[in-house]
Amino acid sequence: MNSKLAAYGGVDHMQQLVERHAPLVKRIAYHLLARLPASVLVDDLIQSGMIGLIEAAKNFDGSKGASFETFAGIRIRGAMLDEMRRGDWTPRSVHRNARLIAETIAELESQHGRDIKDIEVAEKLDISLDEYHHMLSDISSGRIIGIEDLGISEDVLVTSGDTEGDHLYESQANESFHQDLVKTISNLPEREALVLSLYYNDELNLKEIGAVLNVSESRVSQIHSQALVRLKARMQDWL
Repeated sequence: MNSKLAAYGGVDHMQQLVERHAPLVKRIAYHLLARLPASVLVDDLIQSGMIGLIEAAKNFDGSKGASFETFAGIRIRGAMLDEMRRGDWTPRSVHRNARLIAETIAELESQHGRDIKDIEVAEKLDISLDEYHHMLSDISSGRIIGIEDLGISEDVLVTSGDTEGDHLYESQANESFHQDLVKTISNLPEREALVLSLYYNDELNLKEIGAVLNVSESRVSQIHSQALVRLKARMQDWL
């Protein structure tokens, strides 16, 4: 029997964990679904998420200090993202545009030393503002964009620590990364930082955020995409 599982209470307790936290899988699935094309079925997300939940129940070690819900949430979301990436439907042009926008934002912000506006990115790319917003919409709907796409491991909040030395190093690295990430998010343009906070911390969907900001759901999607592209550009030293 898995030593962690045995220490935590055995098969019966694992089954109880899975049953108790099954609603968490559904919540995360619908949260991700709001950013995915209509062709993605919520049942597929739930199925992969349940596999992640079962793996979390098998491998959870309460002595590490994290709650099971935190640990399971990371594994569930990671399993869903892995499944989506294995069946990546995104045209190469969308990936190329995401990289181009990130590079352009990084270049302009380095030149000017301040937040760059939508229109400035569009002008640099020699396209209209509408075309730029359309690119952002394609990036948002064509692939999963999230904090995970900054290159963060799904286990960034819970290090495995195969050895004491590795555990100490990983913990220090993760702490430094999170400090830098929090600082970078706080320095985003106010509306972009607010959208990220409402989406990731408060777990509102795009429609609900639109109601808060009094803008359309599609505009929230654009702001969300630009915030993460800008964040990725500013976190390049970590990637």
